[in-house]
Amino acid sequence: MTDFRFSVNVLGIESPEGFARSCRAVEDAGFDALFAADHLGVPAPFPVLVAAAHATERMRVGTLVLNAAFWNPALLAREIATTDALTGGRLEVGLGAGHMRWEFESAGIAWERFGTRADHLESTVTALRRLFAQPAYEPQAAMREAFGLPVLRPVQRHGFGGEGPPLIIGGTGDRILAIAGACADIVSVAGAYQVPGRPPGTFRIGSAAEADERIRFTRACAGPRADHIEWHTLVQMVIETDDRRAAAAAAAERLGIRVGDLLDTPFVLIGTVEEMAAQILTARDRYGFTHFTVHAPYRDVFARVIAQVRANGVSPAPAD
Repeated sequence: MTDFRFSVNVLGIESPEGFARSCRAVEDAGFDALFAADHLGVPAPFPVLVAAAHATERMRVGTLVLNAAFWNPALLAREIATTDALTGGRLEVGLGAGHMRWEFESAGIAWERFGTRADHLESTVTALRRLFAQPAYEPQAAMREAFGLPVLRPVQRHGFGGEGPPLIIGGTGDRILAIAGACADIVSVAGAYQVPGRPPGTFRIGSAAEADERIRFTRACAGPRADHIEWHTLVQMVIETDDRRAAAAAAAERLGIRVGDLLDTPFVLIGTVEEMAAQILTARDRYGFTHFTVHAPYRDVFARVIAQVRANGVSPAPAD
C-alpha cells in the first residue's frame, strides 16, 4: 500500500515540549505529513512547521493552505525558502484564495470578489516560480558570496515547475481547480461547499457525485499532467461506529447532506475501522485519491484506519 499518504492538521500548541511530543506521536502513529493552516487565531504556520520537523525524523510538513491574500509574494518566497532549508527539504506549500471574510476584515485586508481573489492566487504562484528561479536576491548576492554564505533558495527543486517545494492547490469551484490542474503538484479536491445565500464559511459536505464531477473537470484541465498529479482530499469528519446508517442519520442534517449521500461521500468516514479502511480503498479506486488528511481531533481513530489500510487486511466496501 505504498501509494497512499496520510496526514493530519495541527490543532494547537500547549508548550514547546508538549508540541514536540505531539508531533512525535503523529509520526509514530504512521502519518506521513503534518499540516498547518493559515487562519487568524491559530498558530502561525511557518514556525510551527520548523518546530514539527525538528521534533521528528522523516515526517513531511506543509501548509493547508496559505491564504494568498495575506502574503506579499517576495516575502512569502523568503518564508518558503527559509522553512524548506530549516526542515531539511521536507516542506510542501499549499496555497488558497481565502474564504473567511471576517479574517480579511480583522486583518485590515480588502475583501475582494472571488474572481479577484483567484486572480491573486494565480499571480502569486507565477511570482513565486519566478522568484525561486532567480540565482540570488540582489544586491545581497555579492555580500553573501564575499562571506561564503549560501544563496537563499528552496532546497527542493521539483515543485513550482522545477523551482521549489511541491505545490498544493485545491478547492471546489471551476476557477481554483483549473489553476490547480494547470500547475499544482498535489491537487486537493475539497469536500466542503459554501452554502449559497449564507455567510462565507457556512459549508455543507459534498456528495460522491460531486466528487466524480470535480475530478473529471480537474483532470481535463490538467491534460497530460493528470496521471502525474497526487490527488488529495481533506476528510471533514471521522465517525467510528458499528452502525453506519444510524450514525449517518444522526449527522446528515448537521452536515447539509442526505443520509444516502453521506454514506457514499469520500469526504466523511463512517463505520468500523475495517469499514473506514475499505472506504479509503474505494476512494482511491473511484476518484484516484491517494493522499488523505484529517483534522487533529480524529488523529487517534484515523491512525488505526491507516494501520488497517497498510496491513492490506481490508474487507469489501461497506454496504449501506
